[in-house]
Amino acid sequence: MSFDRDVILKYRRILRTFDEDIEKFPKGFQTDQEKKVPNPPLQKPYSEEEKLIDLAKIDDIKCGKEIPLFFTLEMRRSHRTYTDTPLTFEEFSFLLWSTQGVHEVTKHHGSGTKRVVPSGGARHPFETYLIVTHVEGLNPGLYRYLAIEHKLQHLKDLGDREKELIEKISMQHFLSDFISKGGVIFVWAAIPYRMEWRYTIASSKVIAIEAGHICQNLYLACEALGLGTCAIAAYNQDVVDTLFELDGEDEFTVYLAPVGKMS
Repeated sequence: MSFDRDVILKYRRILRTFDEDIEKFPKGFQTDQEKKVPNPPLQKPYSEEEKLIDLAKIDDIKCGKEIPLFFTLEMRRSHRTYTDTPLTFEEFSFLLWSTQGVHEVTKHHGSGTKRVVPSGGARHPFETYLIVTHVEGLNPGLYRYLAIEHKLQHLKDLGDREKELIEKISMQHFLSDFISKGGVIFVWAAIPYRMEWRYTIASSKVIAIEAGHICQNLYLACEALGLGTCAIAAYNQDVVDTLFELDGEDEFTVYLAPVGKMS
């Protein structure tokens, strides 16, 4: 290897189990769950005074239901060329539900949510943020998906500062052009303590795995609707966190993916 193997092995450890590390903890160590620390919120709170946007009801959605799973798996690709045609509100609602939709709130190990994607201990540490540019019925702006309510929270309209930040999202110049040309950019941010409350230092591995669950569901949902997406890990961390006013420690961006109509 041409790089420092010791450094690589150090950072590679996140993909391993952490049994040997936990064994080094002081005798009698307890997780916050075991200490009876209150369960952290299942999603970030919002003001009850805010006017939320109702999304299309899942039972009423017709798009994508007649596409066989085999076809979506066979056709799954990353697509980087989009048109200016907006996503329909129904398509947008379906994509949100497909990636984080909640089946039920449970009392599993304290409390948790069962969703369309799996999560260790039903913890679901991710919040879904959205940069909307071309979606029918929505003003261009920044939004957050309230998965438990299946509603949309409007955060702010796209001003000059937001547009400038969006142009700086990608760390790879060849990606910058297509990122902002779709209808919406999905941004998944982790709140690590939701997972750490139960799993402490093993949480980083689980969170990383679950980002893949979510994004793969987006890929399959897009294929079912004839839409395109392309997952992006090489993004500018500070830019995206700043865009959504995330503190970068207790909540930060992990993954993002633009979605658009294919040309």
